[in-house]
Amino acid sequence: MAGSHTDITRRKQAEEELRESELQLKTQTQNLRQALKELQQTQMQLIHSEKMSSLGQLVAGIAHEINNPANFIYGNLNYLEEYVQGLLNIVQTFQQCYPQPLNAVQIAMEKFELGFVSNDLPRLLNSMRVGSERIRDIVHSLRNFSRLDEAEIKAVNIHEGIENTLLILQHRLQRNSHKPTIILNKEYGNLPIVDCSPGQLNQVFMNILSNAIDALEKTITHQPNNFIPTITIRTNVIDNRWVLIYIADNGLGMGAETKLRVFDPFFTTKPVGKGRGLGLSISYQIVVERHSGKLDFFSEPGKGTEFQIQLPLCRELVI
Repeated sequence: MAGSHTDITRRKQAEEELRESELQLKTQTQNLRQALKELQQTQMQLIHSEKMSSLGQLVAGIAHEINNPANFIYGNLNYLEEYVQGLLNIVQTFQQCYPQPLNAVQIAMEKFELGFVSNDLPRLLNSMRVGSERIRDIVHSLRNFSRLDEAEIKAVNIHEGIENTLLILQHRLQRNSHKPTIILNKEYGNLPIVDCSPGQLNQVFMNILSNAIDALEKTITHQPNNFIPTITIRTNVIDNRWVLIYIADNGLGMGAETKLRVFDPFFTTKPVGKGRGLGLSISYQIVVERHSGKLDFFSEPGKGTEFQIQLPLCRELVI
């Protein structure tokens, strides 16, 4: 009996020790998972910070180099138009005073096609002005994006940030030999000015819109020729408390596994070299953690994907 009692006691002690070991192992596993998550977050922030700093310096340099000659061209267009108009006036005066010019002059005028050139010059100058204004708009957008790593709170026009982002992405929306033009549907509401970090929000717009374009480009290879790739952007105010930015595409949509991990750091469905899987996780951090907002998405296979960004109207940025 004594031996049996001793065996029972030992078994109970062994079972208790086993339970304690399992509990310790479970605790250690949870601690390791938390440490891994924190390590991934730190790594993500470091990569993001370094990437944004380098990108900001690069874009700022490009914008500066483009801006100087662009301003030179734009600033001289007024003088050029004035000079050209003066020369055309002199030619017209000459023609009025000498309706029957010397034969050599007449031949030279016909060879030069003076009438056509006189009519075409104003159109050429106008196209140069439109082009130089376009360059100035692009430089303005580039300068906005050169502040991607800034976290300063400013009074921001949300629509201006979206438009700057679309201007940067314009080349990806246009038709080329591999895809048709991506249609943009914009339904902008009457939004108030919002206090937030413009550079960080522009980055969120860039990440979501770039993903939408990627999804549409992938969809084009799987859809018939009559498929019309479309991105819809809608904004409005909810309950006088939230600004809603809605960005949707009519691409292939996400599968169940992708939806579960869409905000995970380093998760990506793109081929190696196409993406690091940081865009949406960084976007979530910017919207939710730094702006006390909400970032949700809805997606079904074959029905596209939509993201909804909600920003509070009265909330300070969390640094």
